[in-house]
Amino acid sequence: MPRFAANLSMMFNEHPFLDRFDAAAKAGFTAVEFLFPYEHPVEAIAERLERNGLTQALFNLPPGDWNAGEKGFAARPDKFDELRQSIHTALPYATATGVRRLHLMAGIADRKDPKAVAAFRKSLEWAANFLGEHGIDVVIEPINSRDVPGYFLNDFMFARDLIVDMGIPNVGLQFDIYHCQILHGDVTMRLREMLPHIGHIQIASVPSRNEPGEELNYPFLFEELDRLGYEHFVGCEYRPAGDTVAGLGWFQPYAGAKA
Repeated sequence: MPRFAANLSMMFNEHPFLDRFDAAAKAGFTAVEFLFPYEHPVEAIAERLERNGLTQALFNLPPGDWNAGEKGFAARPDKFDELRQSIHTALPYATATGVRRLHLMAGIADRKDPKAVAAFRKSLEWAANFLGEHGIDVVIEPINSRDVPGYFLNDFMFARDLIVDMGIPNVGLQFDIYHCQILHGDVTMRLREMLPHIGHIQIASVPSRNEPGEELNYPFLFEELDRLGYEHFVGCEYRPAGDTVAGLGWFQPYAGAKA
């Protein structure tokens, strides 16, 4: 049975951020993820996790100035010093929450630019080596250009090939089914092919990015993950169409699965 993590940046927005941990646990989730924790004291987040018996599945390394359009800077040759500082910023949150995987965002850059590719490889290697000393894996996520125009990492095969080529043990693929369906389709076959390299999976409906449904048969995909022996978390990175709890009918068969 898949182990689902509620994405607290998108779900349970009926509550202030720190109260979303309580709401997720009450709804039957045993794990959570979110985009960024850095606006909140690390002690407060750790306390909410402990209080509710929740596992922290994932969060993103700092992306730069999100409100100004920055989406990370790993593929930016001029931003390597900021990349290193961002990892030092994230480390106390990783330590306090016990998270085992962090998402390294590539940023806005041209994937066909050799300098951008070299910068991304350099950033990924440095981040993985540094975080590996703390027992933390790094995942990279292809993102579709409809949601984030100009995002460097916008191809699942490119990401898979890069992971294979670099051969760093604690680097994996963040396989967001929503992004894969938009970019490539044929999700089931890509899951089967890429499973050895996948460290985290995320879900949302296509095309609305609401609760699982619409053009994808998610019950089949969840069963497929079991057939494939997927052992990591499945992050619910979707925007509820209405009230979060009212839209959790899809989740009821899985509620309470141990993290």
